[in-house]
Amino acid sequence: MRVTKRTNIAIRVLMYCAMNDDRLVTKHEIAERCNASENHLAQVVHQLAQLGYLRTQRGRHGGLGLARPAREIQIGAVFRALEAPVPIAECFADTDNTCPLKEGCRLRTALTDAIETFFAHLDEITLDALVCDNPRLEALLAPAACR
Repeated sequence: MRVTKRTNIAIRVLMYCAMNDDRLVTKHEIAERCNASENHLAQVVHQLAQLGYLRTQRGRHGGLGLARPAREIQIGAVFRALEAPVPIAECFADTDNTCPLKEGCRLRTALTDAIETFFAHLDEITLDALVCDNPRLEALLAPAACR
């Protein structure tokens, strides 16, 4: 399974916000620290806010932060929300499924089981488990003025 760029950026955004939970952060600062384009990041931030993972504040002193504590954010739920619309193989697509084997192929069942195992494992991991007591990550995600 390959994780989409959107999900990869989303996890970076959540980790950055968790590491800087004492203040609102800006999209520009996240883009700079997490090596992502601001345009792509803006789309991801919007989706994470719609899903209830981020809170955003407009204006001169605006920015974004976690909408709930990091210990309450399951990584599996984030992956499901962002990856679920992407079919892992042609036979998972509602449209454009031209596989001639779909009626007798057991691969779809095996892949479904594997994906569920993947998500179940990620469900056991919370955002705080990724960031807490992680000095190497803290050094990487510290604001530029603190490095």
